[in-house]
Amino acid sequence: MKKILLSLTGALMTLASVEAQEEITLTGKQLFGDLKARQIGPALMSGRFIDLEAHPTNNRILYAGAAGGGVWKTENGGASFEPVFDEHAQSIGAIEIDPTDPDKTVWVGTGEIWTRNSVSLGDGLYKSTDGGATWKNVGFENSERISAIVINPENNQEMYVAVLGALWSDSEERGIYKSTDGGSSWEKVLYTDTATGAADLIMDPENSNVLYASMWKFRRTPWGFDSGGATSGIFKSTDAGKTWNKIQNGIPEGDLGRIAIALAPSEPTILYAAVETASEKTNGLYKSTDAGASWEHLNNDFGLTVRPFYFARLVVDPKNPDIVVKGGLSGSLSRDGGKTFTDLGYQHSDIHDIVFDLKDSDRMFTATDGGVYRSWDGGATFEMVEDLPVSQFYQVSVDDATPYNIYGGLQDNGSWYGPSASPGGIEARDWDRIGEGDGFRVLKHPTKPYIYSEMQGAQVVWRYNPERNQTKNVAPQPEGDEKLRFNWNAPMALSAHAPDRFYMGSQYLHKSEDMGDTWVKISPDLTTNDPKKQELESGGLSLDKSGAETHTTIFTIAESPLDENIIWVGTDDGNVQLTQNGGKTWTNLVENIPNLPANTWVYHIEASVHNKGTAYAVFDGHATGDMNTYVYKTTDFGKTWNSLVTDEIKGFARNIQEDYESEDLLFLGTEFGLFITVDGGKHWSHFTNNLPPVAVHYIELQKQTSDLVLGTHGRGVIIIDDISPLRQINQDVLAEELHFFETPAGIIDESSGFGSTSTETQFVGPNPSKQAKIMYYLKKRHTFGKMTMEIRDMEGNLIAEPAPGKSKGLNIVLWDQLKKAPKVAVGKIPSFVAAPKAEAGTYKVIITKGKDTYEHSIRVENDPNTTLSEADRKAQRELTQRLFNDVEDLAYLGYRIDHWVEQLEGVESKKATKALEELTALKKTLVITTGDRYVQEAESELREKLSELYNNVAGAFEKPAPVFYRNAETYEAQIKNAWETYSKIEKKYLETINEEIQKAEKEPVTFKTKEDFLAE
Repeated sequence: MKKILLSLTGALMTLASVEAQEEITLTGKQLFGDLKARQIGPALMSGRFIDLEAHPTNNRILYAGAAGGGVWKTENGGASFEPVFDEHAQSIGAIEIDPTDPDKTVWVGTGEIWTRNSVSLGDGLYKSTDGGATWKNVGFENSERISAIVINPENNQEMYVAVLGALWSDSEERGIYKSTDGGSSWEKVLYTDTATGAADLIMDPENSNVLYASMWKFRRTPWGFDSGGATSGIFKSTDAGKTWNKIQNGIPEGDLGRIAIALAPSEPTILYAAVETASEKTNGLYKSTDAGASWEHLNNDFGLTVRPFYFARLVVDPKNPDIVVKGGLSGSLSRDGGKTFTDLGYQHSDIHDIVFDLKDSDRMFTATDGGVYRSWDGGATFEMVEDLPVSQFYQVSVDDATPYNIYGGLQDNGSWYGPSASPGGIEARDWDRIGEGDGFRVLKHPTKPYIYSEMQGAQVVWRYNPERNQTKNVAPQPEGDEKLRFNWNAPMALSAHAPDRFYMGSQYLHKSEDMGDTWVKISPDLTTNDPKKQELESGGLSLDKSGAETHTTIFTIAESPLDENIIWVGTDDGNVQLTQNGGKTWTNLVENIPNLPANTWVYHIEASVHNKGTAYAVFDGHATGDMNTYVYKTTDFGKTWNSLVTDEIKGFARNIQEDYESEDLLFLGTEFGLFITVDGGKHWSHFTNNLPPVAVHYIELQKQTSDLVLGTHGRGVIIIDDISPLRQINQDVLAEELHFFETPAGIIDESSGFGSTSTETQFVGPNPSKQAKIMYYLKKRHTFGKMTMEIRDMEGNLIAEPAPGKSKGLNIVLWDQLKKAPKVAVGKIPSFVAAPKAEAGTYKVIITKGKDTYEHSIRVENDPNTTLSEADRKAQRELTQRLFNDVEDLAYLGYRIDHWVEQLEGVESKKATKALEELTALKKTLVITTGDRYVQEAESELREKLSELYNNVAGAFEKPAPVFYRNAETYEAQIKNAWETYSKIEKKYLETINEEIQKAEKEPVTFKTKEDFLAE
């Protein structure tokens, strides 16, 4: 029996020990708390928009779907737009407004349908029943791309969805689907095979049983594209989708590619089709005037036939069947039924969709690679919508300026750099262009005024000196007949050891020691050099070899920040190469990586700042249809690798960033947003605080500020300011009831100015907060009892009382580094006075939570750029305090007068009447008692003059001017005189009047002490 008891006791002790050591895990918003992203745009170059959808009866409402930036809505006719889809996949394929319930019911099909190399993915069909305020995913999660949604205008329970489907692989989930219960269930009604998707779908507005669909066979690989096949074509149903017939009469036989179709809303027997065929002669625009029974070939202009995979949208004027517009490089407009076309007016090239105003066809909107444009003159001229920050960055980098600058390249919008903060916010004027075409990697020389940028495929590599406004092409050049293979997104890297050292990758690693003036190859061909993936004709029926299909190339370069001889290289065909002797010998390590499919694109390698042998590798297999996440870490120079992937990560990955201080803190960018781990990859959390699930293509960490900078492919640059508290999270911290994090010192910013020149319709990126941060962790959310926060100086004086955060996890409270403002005398109109600034020094933060008290120290420092001497600062501070006391002294006098006047109301005696008259006359000399600050402006009295003087002194960072001291003496003398006058009135009347009040059995006039009054 004794043994049993001992065993049981031991077991309980063991269990208690296990429980005591149980790991605490925080995820999501509990981990990140009040840490929020800051979306800074820019919007001046905007980004690619896919689909426009106009409200059927209200021409002030329009929805715009972006390639990677979500859904945007305007309710003021396009003057400004707001995002309405930020919780969901940001790649949009189609938007449809329910014609029977247009103010409330909206559908969105996700997944871009203009199938270039850099398109993002969707995750299904969404429905909103409140005009876009909230959304619900209602199916088609594996569709990848939805091209059209059609709703019966007489019965919204009957609707259709066209699924284009997978771009990089076969898919069963293609074709036309029909619902008869408003989207609750679906039946596939048109399907050909796993390689052919539904590219377009329209319904006859006068007969909902009549439908037209275009089917398209297509496939993209990392090294090519194939458009067209026998299964492509136009199909028609006259029985609400039960049966379909392929339209042949007049449409070319044989293999067909992508086909855009449209009918004339005002005359639905007229149809147009832009058809991709195998011949330039038969390519182009076809027209039917008998509901598709026969077709006539009208036009094969270049603008109608160029890049069908990218431009396949036809739109007919809702009132005039002869006006038709085709998307394209410049857009094509016909006013004679398709016989002749002219370009649309000047706007960003690559037009993907067009919408006519229902009431005025001269008013048009277009969706382009550079944003949304609008026209009021039938497409002759256009202006850009300036508040759509959906720019598509491929890469970003930062410098160490104050504030630091962000550099990056954009899809079809060149390369740019701009500040992380700017007076009044980050405006369009703050961004400078430093490259053309498709911009990719942009790097700032660490010590000289040079910026490297590139155009697609390293066609040009600019070394730009912004001080002299001079550029030089420093791209590595082939020797003799040698051919260099540069990726569309060619890799560039700068050395951490030699500032003039510059790396680029083709199939070889190139190194320059003189900023690109001369180059040497320091490697053999590091790719698989597979000839099957090189120099293939691409495009299928329409040849399209833009350079984006150049394959078997180096894609990522990482020189170790700890050893210049250690260089990691990753290729787009799956090789991970390492040299430990500066390029003399190389080792391919990919065979050491477990569970990685062969030839998977090496998208990024991160060389550790903590250990020479440590590196991270991110692989992206989506271009072969593999949507899995691949992230690995090695600590032994690639001999062994461990996967860091957990089920918490969503989407294939493109980039990883290691924290510079905590090796366990990692940031991962995927197709669906940012994921963060604080424990070396054991657990990952999706960061969603003001960060949509947008494709994150690149991540940088600014060392001086600890800001995480994201280059997103659809929502521009996004910054998470100061991630330093994440470095401090560990099991000891998580076990505490409340834990304060160490934070950088708050800076008393001395800058001032006017900033913004933007208009109401232009986007302005927000600046980071300049306030001091108080960051702490709460083990549990505070729900019951009192919780307060005080900031006191080291002598215990109360300085400020910010409201504390009470959420479980990370809380961030901002202190504006101001003390309490002085109490001001009450007048007819308010008088505004500034709070005095706290002095530089150490302050105590005290949180009282129920019976428990927690203390922490924070630092406040003067602006490092100050020009103010300590003597002048002391003088300014002393005069501020002196005037502060004067303002409160006047306030107390005003209180005594007001209180006495209030008590005298209703007292009927000669002395009371006389006292009231004298007190009122005195009050008029102290504060404004008439006017309304606008049309009845009153003369300033003592309070107003004193407040203005106080504000001038307290708000400045300079030695007070002599006139300020003279005015202070003048106003102090007036205050003294006012007190003397008041004292005479009080002495003359108060005692007698109190006797009268007491006889009337009322409370006598008494006053709060000055201390009690000011403490209120």
